[in-house]
Amino acid sequence: MSLLDAPLAAIAAAVQSGMATPEDLTFEALGRAEARNSGINAICALNADAKQEASGVADRLRSGETLPLAGVPVLIKDNIWVKGLRIAQGSRLYADHFAPEDAVAVKRLRQAGAVVIGITTCSEFGCKGATVSPLHGVTRNPVNPDLTPGGSSGGSVAAVAAGIVPLALGTDAGGSSRRPPAHTGLCGMKPTQDLIPYGPSFDEPVWGISVICPITRSMENIGLAMQVLAGLEPVVAPELAIAFSKDFGTGQLRDPDVDANCNKVITALKMAGVRVDNAYLDWPNNIKGHDILPLQFAGLAQMYGDIWRKTPDLFDPAIAAQIETGLSLRGTDVAAAHQVSNRMRDTLRAALNRYGVIATPTTPCAAWPAELNAPTEIGGQPAAPRDHAAFTPQINHAGVPAVSLPCGTDSIGRPLGLQLIAQAGQDAELIALALQLEPILKEIS
Repeated sequence: MSLLDAPLAAIAAAVQSGMATPEDLTFEALGRAEARNSGINAICALNADAKQEASGVADRLRSGETLPLAGVPVLIKDNIWVKGLRIAQGSRLYADHFAPEDAVAVKRLRQAGAVVIGITTCSEFGCKGATVSPLHGVTRNPVNPDLTPGGSSGGSVAAVAAGIVPLALGTDAGGSSRRPPAHTGLCGMKPTQDLIPYGPSFDEPVWGISVICPITRSMENIGLAMQVLAGLEPVVAPELAIAFSKDFGTGQLRDPDVDANCNKVITALKMAGVRVDNAYLDWPNNIKGHDILPLQFAGLAQMYGDIWRKTPDLFDPAIAAQIETGLSLRGTDVAAAHQVSNRMRDTLRAALNRYGVIATPTTPCAAWPAELNAPTEIGGQPAAPRDHAAFTPQINHAGVPAVSLPCGTDSIGRPLGLQLIAQAGQDAELIALALQLEPILKEIS
């Protein structure tokens, strides 16, 4: 096994001890990018200065610095600023935008000794659940290139799933760094809101819900990444107990294989001594995840409505439709969506106070064809455009942390994920619990 395929801590230890060099790891990662990206379109730009960055890390090591991510090659999603690199957030409007400075998260990775080797694809403005855009084209799932990795952080997850790098950053405003890991057999974490500073960056369609997220192969790697990104120190594992809901109280249909997988997960956890209770979430007025979409539509319309009217051909048709909808909304529609957001927050936080940790399937379906923005059917019924995201945006509006863990596959080998949700500020405890559950879930087929 190549060192690049080892846990992050092992990579850094080998570099720190002199058994490997940052330059060699960077050279290997760039070679993998050249060899593996063509079939999946996960990387939209390579960092021409990556080898120079690696040499800088080597100089720091020779001067005696201890670096927790020494020499680890990383990739960054195309809506997170990396100084001097083209960051276009998947849009032809920003095809010539070069970031004037690093986002805080990128700065912290570099301070820890990581080497940024490039930028990964995302959907336009990060506002779609598949990674397809006029600027970058179609990003594909390394598990099966006919399938999508999901979105909007599809490039980051595809690159990690393809083994190009062991760690990538994504963003998440409604599940964009949880659902794609579920579709590719990876781990993704959405931290408590503002635990990792979000900017400097572009303006957001909806402020106060977006977070920067680590995407990697294991919870051990997530733990180390969160030490670097947020200063989280490991804690003792809490009680092994969760409360499970197959539909998160939404009434959303699931594919039969997702329900069957949930039953396997529950059985495996109970057999391993984990207490599994039933979680009941009573969303007021039967609110659904799509009820907050007017906030995104109105935000896009406010930022890009005038440009869209003048140059509609520049936009992804799916994003253009969102802008057009946003332009037609009334102020009362947007106010109503704000009220839904607040009720989501109150309801989920109250449920977490009751249960501690709530578990759901990360998605109600497995990955779908790569060219499509969303699955056409879920649970044997026609699917609305955001039904595949039914179990994730509530967490963003509540501002609480969640992780997605691999938990087996469906009957034709498509990966599935288990989502664990914790109380605000319980990120370290959530990681500790997930570390305990991860080996149990790995045994599920």
